[in-house]
Amino acid sequence: MALRVVVSPPSPTGGRRVRVDGTILGLAYGIGDLVEFLRRAGLEGVGEVEVARSPLVDWRGGGPDVWGGPEA
Repeated sequence: MALRVVVSPPSPTGGRRVRVDGTILGLAYGIGDLVEFLRRAGLEGVGEVEVARSPLVDWRGGGPDVWGGPEA
């Protein structure tokens, strides 16, 4: 069974909340943070390119290139 990953829109501070199967893993401030959260959740060997293109990641409020706050 695949993990369901949701990356929320950027907060005013630029972080994006990351949830895996409904559990909040933390705020990611870049795609590297997201990769680390997924590694800790048990998804080993997945890099930044794979995460950015994965259909398992639901990018809300912008894709993998959006990491600033709304004013960025």
